[in-house]
Amino acid sequence: MRIVSSIHPEQPRSGLDDAHPSLEVEWLGRMPYARALEVQDAARARRARGESGDRLLLLEHPPVVTLGRSHHDSNLLLDAEGYAERGIEVFEAARGGDVTYHAPGQLVGYLIVDLDARGERDLHLHVRRIEGALMRALEGFGVPTKRIDGRSGVFVEKDVEKNDGDEIGGADRKLASIGVGVKRWVTWHGFALNVTTDLAGFDVIVPCGLEDVEMTSVAREAGLPVLGLDVRVREAVVEAFVAVFGGAAS
Repeated sequence: MRIVSSIHPEQPRSGLDDAHPSLEVEWLGRMPYARALEVQDAARARRARGESGDRLLLLEHPPVVTLGRSHHDSNLLLDAEGYAERGIEVFEAARGGDVTYHAPGQLVGYLIVDLDARGERDLHLHVRRIEGALMRALEGFGVPTKRIDGRSGVFVEKDVEKNDGDEIGGADRKLASIGVGVKRWVTWHGFALNVTTDLAGFDVIVPCGLEDVEMTSVAREAGLPVLGLDVRVREAVVEAFVAVFGGAAS
């Protein structure tokens, strides 16, 4: 899938680079992490030179654990041999955040955006927009998403039980992890949204270093049949990111 989507903002945005009035979205299929790094780096360099516009690269990875710049080794629950025995690669990544697990059934999005060209040198705002786009995409699937202050990503409203009239909350459940990098104000890396992912794979790490959070998926939360769900969610994500990063209110 290769989609070039023209931006038609609902409201004008000052500072947007008129020379690149589109978000190009590409579906790259399943790609090894090392190859995806090469593709991202090339795309980031082209954007920095003004040879292309902003791009969203969508793909999925074979099983791999990635380590953000602020990762802690204690969040790796296996040694190198243990990961190798399970067929899981381990890579250090030039992004923020801690430890993340990728696997088939997870939609990964790498967003190559020139923040300077948009007049928006604000990486925190960029992360919030990614969260907003993902939440927008999931609205049609009946999943009650939310943000949590101080934690990046997209979460689900936790179950609340009552005991003698007191509310007892369960663990917050996390649908999407976000970790971005930036070089000369051009972003790379992005998000990982669990759609039909086998959640047992997260048992090999402490996801994002959050011991009090449970990983979940769209399939689990929505209670929808797995068949065709990956494509449906991907299409919704494309539409949402074109809207949010094209000027629509998030």
